[in-house]
Amino acid sequence: MRKIMTFTATLLAAITMTAQTTAFTTSAKDEIKANRFLCGSNHLDYDRQLTNTPLTPAPKGYEPFYMSHYGRHGSRWLIGENEYQRPISILQDAKAAGKLTTVGQETLEKLEAFLPTTVQRLGDLTTVGERQHHGIGRRMVEHFPELFKSKNLPIDARSTTVNRCILSMIAECEELAAANPTVRIHNDVSESLQYYLNQPNQGRVKELKRTTGDREIQQAKLRYLHPLRLMKVLFNDEQYVYNNVHAGELMLQLFNVANNMQSHDTDIDLLSLFTDDELYDLWRIINIRWYLDYGPSPVSGGIMPFSQLNLLKNIIETADTVTQKQATLRFGHEVCVMPLACLLELDQCNVQVENLDTLDHVWRNYRIFPMGCNIQLVFYRPKKGQGDILVKALLNEREATLPVKPVQWPYYRWQDLRQYYLEKIKHFESTNS
Repeated sequence: MRKIMTFTATLLAAITMTAQTTAFTTSAKDEIKANRFLCGSNHLDYDRQLTNTPLTPAPKGYEPFYMSHYGRHGSRWLIGENEYQRPISILQDAKAAGKLTTVGQETLEKLEAFLPTTVQRLGDLTTVGERQHHGIGRRMVEHFPELFKSKNLPIDARSTTVNRCILSMIAECEELAAANPTVRIHNDVSESLQYYLNQPNQGRVKELKRTTGDREIQQAKLRYLHPLRLMKVLFNDEQYVYNNVHAGELMLQLFNVANNMQSHDTDIDLLSLFTDDELYDLWRIINIRWYLDYGPSPVSGGIMPFSQLNLLKNIIETADTVTQKQATLRFGHEVCVMPLACLLELDQCNVQVENLDTLDHVWRNYRIFPMGCNIQLVFYRPKKGQGDILVKALLNEREATLPVKPVQWPYYRWQDLRQYYLEKIKHFESTNS
């Protein structure tokens, strides 16, 4: 396992890095205080993290001719069957026993008012999620008109078999077709595509995911989960809470529902139950969990991002076939976007952190995988004559660093990047066969 880390470090040391590096100019705590929705991690509404940072113009004489994309579905209802009902049942029992405060009663009423909207809707795309993908598709055209307004542009759009992903694909493609009625869009949904569109756990990665990280998560909960204040806000009897309520779990359950309210067009607010410090600490637990489960954590020897090996191979192999202007759009899940960003080493998402208490100093999940998150690799070639193929990466529509020397920021020679990834794949397969 350590061989993966050693290989990456050695390869990086052999490269002269002149591109700008990722640096957080503000603390995660301050960012969450300024925008409380960020604590939602993978529940974060894409549009609440979107920035209007201008993209760097293409190098002189170059134009975009191909986009290779992987995007997560948009905002959705919660997936688990009891994610809404579990906290409701706890508060209903307390109400029957006369143990709720006024705030506790109000919280229960909010949850009960929202519950009917979830019936037979678990995991479905919401209107917020659909809107996110319309926006992403519209901005693709705005950012790269030389590509997406090309006459008879072929677009190959593929989705996992999950409804929310299919509907997200449709929403994005609708915008592309509206902007350019001549585009030729081929949509495909099939189990035969799942091996690279939605296979987050395979082989050694699957084995390790079952056996690593539990101890670290429990330790994080001991450090950052402090439910006493919230219990006093919700319940009027401390002894009742002690005897009948798993305080920490209820706090996490309410935090989960509260965060996902941003996936809906609703004025129901549950984040106000929590202080700024509580939101930050609860987010730290989730940030650590995602880093352990899908990121490059030393606990698993940095192996988890290789769950997306098939997806990376597909990206490279598909790019090798491109001879004309076209686009490849893939739609799936955050459990693919997250490790893919780490595997591609976008914005140093592959950073190794031994001390998880300092993880948020350099690795923040809400920067990587909000609802609707996406990776766009945009390929450029000379408008006239011969020349190197260049590529730049966008992570959630922000220009991102890549793990080779740039020609000029943020443009990299595709041949250099391709060779880097092929060597990375070869090393992984030779040591984990």
